[in-house]
Amino acid sequence: MAGKPKLHYTKGRGRMESIRWLLAAAGVEFEEEFIETKEDLEKLRNDGVLLFQQVPMVEMDGMKMVQTRAILSYIAAKYNLYGKDLKERAWIDMYVEGTTDLMGMIMYLPFQPADTKEKNLALIIERATTRYFPVYEKALKDHGQDYLVGNKLSWADVHLLEAILMAEECKPDVLSAFPLLQAFKGRISNIPTIKKFLQPGSQRKPPTDEKFVAVVRKIFNI
Repeated sequence: MAGKPKLHYTKGRGRMESIRWLLAAAGVEFEEEFIETKEDLEKLRNDGVLLFQQVPMVEMDGMKMVQTRAILSYIAAKYNLYGKDLKERAWIDMYVEGTTDLMGMIMYLPFQPADTKEKNLALIIERATTRYFPVYEKALKDHGQDYLVGNKLSWADVHLLEAILMAEECKPDVLSAFPLLQAFKGRISNIPTIKKFLQPGSQRKPPTDEKFVAVVRKIFNI
């Protein structure tokens, strides 16, 4: 029997967090090997296991996989979270790209200069409430189903819940104008594997703070 997937990344959210979310939603146990120093990263690079010299890297099914999107789509396909046909997969991809864009803005916020943070936070809230969340609210309204695609849990649902919770960390009432997304959040949060991941003590990582920003800058020379 194959061992558990092993995730190589820093001890924070970053680009690995969506991978943790998807594995957890699929009910897959995984191990983590944290990169805590510049030397840890250099060792991985020198060992030749990072295809493009970058992390995240996931050891899974005999592969050392890199590139966040490639890792996520592999997990989604393997665990039947990627739709039943090409059209459903295309919709899942489109929805996931939208939430990826929004989460990217939130992810980079703690790394921005203090004097631009307020402006960028306002932009995140504006984009979330006028560009991204209306799309998902309308999708749920139009088909009247519990999930975004194919009336079945998919990668798109898991990703959207992650994005909603990140946006709520920026503004707790960000969903106030989106009743269907509020209900969606409640439903998806109560799926047993996801509920478990949302409990204290899971492998979910906390929001990025200044201390972690300093660690990341040191490891990656940024």
